[in-house]
Amino acid sequence: MRLLVLGGTAWLGHHIATTAVARGHDVTCLARGASGGAPPGVAFTRADRDGADAYHEAAREEWDAVIDVSRQPGQVRRATAALSGRGGSFVFVSSGNVYADHATPGDDENAALLPALAGEVMASMETYGQAKVACEGHVLNAFGPGRSLIARVGLIGGPGDTFDRTGYWPLRFRRPAAEDGSVLVPDVPGLATQVIDVRDLASWLVDAGERRLSGVFNVVGETIPLPAHLALARECAGHTGPVVAAGQDWLVARDVQPWMG
Repeated sequence: MRLLVLGGTAWLGHHIATTAVARGHDVTCLARGASGGAPPGVAFTRADRDGADAYHEAAREEWDAVIDVSRQPGQVRRATAALSGRGGSFVFVSSGNVYADHATPGDDENAALLPALAGEVMASMETYGQAKVACEGHVLNAFGPGRSLIARVGLIGGPGDTFDRTGYWPLRFRRPAAEDGSVLVPDVPGLATQVIDVRDLASWLVDAGERRLSGVFNVVGETIPLPAHLALARECAGHTGPVVAAGQDWLVARDVQPWMG
């Protein structure tokens, strides 16, 4: 498979490119290179995706699949317009943040979405969900439903997680703040977590490109209760001190806010 990864030098994109080349695919990354170089064995095309000629070289080639991780609607619009006649399928990494409501566990891909961002530039993470909705629209408009895969991804963790999504609790258990080694944890036995390993996600996205899979999918990790998640983090850290559980009301009253990633 000839695969074009738009990005590929940062976290998820790098894992996608590494996975694809390990399977013997012909892989090219198109990016500015500000986050680093392409993985070994991967060709690199340096381009600024905000530039008018960003896809000049890529549009000369034929690609079995294109994978994009952008959050900027203008970048996705220009990419899909330039490559719709050159790519067999377009795999777009969207987000669960596109949904208008997150209060109903088990909602499927037909749930209502946020309104699409009107402009081409996401200026703030406050409009991240709206920007991803706009990106999805550009993909579907250019490639059509039969050649598009929209992966609405949940919380990602694993090697290279510079956002500390999955590193906080192992570090907290490894380095307790209290002298007696105790660690404070939220007392929420019914709270579920759904972290997907970046390596599993990258493998699934490459699978989708190989199979020319189309459609809209929620792509999340296995549902694990928070206590089990914390127990695993504690085990990894080798923590043997006390674990002190505190209720949500007590935590919120002390300005410890909930965070869903």
